[in-house]
Amino acid sequence: MSHLIPGLETSANALAAHKLHMRLISENIANAQTTRGPDGKPYQRKYPVFESILDKSGVQTIHVKEIKTDKTQGNAVYNPGHPHADERGMVTMPNVKVSQETVDMMLASRCYEANLKAFKISQTMAQKTLQLGK
Repeated sequence: MSHLIPGLETSANALAAHKLHMRLISENIANAQTTRGPDGKPYQRKYPVFESILDKSGVQTIHVKEIKTDKTQGNAVYNPGHPHADERGMVTMPNVKVSQETVDMMLASRCYEANLKAFKISQTMAQKTLQLGK
């Protein structure tokens, strides 16, 4: 049974990592038009940095090492009536590309689903193993 529990832990760690990734993508999409944040600057997209590590039992698992902010400049659009327009009528937009975020969400969602299925399989195997001992 000691080999089954790490399978559950590995899947649970991956589920948590992909859940956080989907939350960041949702935040990026929600702020795709936010031209001023608390710091007075346009919103900058956030993304996770994943790390694969070996746990103490020698099982490889994944987790989010850190959350980074994409420092690339957003596009400037001409909108002289916008409250955040500069003297030339240009507004700097967030660096979020909704189409790319949508693709990332689909990938993160599929990874989450695959790990959920692996978790359920590991759980079933652990239950069957316990039943063998009865």
